[in-house]
Amino acid sequence: MPRIPAVPATAAGPILRLAYRFARRRFGAVPEPFAVAAHHPRLLWAGGVHELLVEKAATTLPLAVRELAVYRTAVRLGCSWCVDFGTMLQRHHGLDIDRLKAIDDYPTSELFTRQERLALAYADAMTATPVTVTGEQVAELEREFGRKGVIELTYLVAVENMRARTNSALDITDQGFTSGEACQVPMPGTSSAER
Repeated sequence: MPRIPAVPATAAGPILRLAYRFARRRFGAVPEPFAVAAHHPRLLWAGGVHELLVEKAATTLPLAVRELAVYRTAVRLGCSWCVDFGTMLQRHHGLDIDRLKAIDDYPTSELFTRQERLALAYADAMTATPVTVTGEQVAELEREFGRKGVIELTYLVAVENMRARTNSALDITDQGFTSGEACQVPMPGTSSAER
């Protein structure tokens, strides 16, 4: 249970209920960080708009590179909610979620491409306290992904640091997006009868 309880749909105003309905339709359940943030509606809306804009804007890097870097950040920070939700998103994108079990071995694992290993190492360096990113590391990423790609990777890892640290501070833990215990999130293209 989070340190600050979620705002239940029964206590939500009409606009928030509409937002909950949208979230349930998109994800199969209202994400708990969203429902907790509902105590501060203006920040909830700011965060929601930001998330949608980031999703639309972050298209320079290969999908697997983006998703793995964000996932690695969540793992490093111990955010079980982010790991749960991120696994579900990767599954929905058709990515290989079985290799996530080997994420700690990424530097030597053949399950990860060179590009993925570079992004994962950068996520580790950005997430370390203090940050351990080097000029050489950024130069190598720039050769691989270009400046636009480095900016995108940096932004995505920074955003995940914010999400994971917020969830950890408020004790928001995994919600069952991948196990199906909390909600049944259908794979894209499946009907409700197939769930």
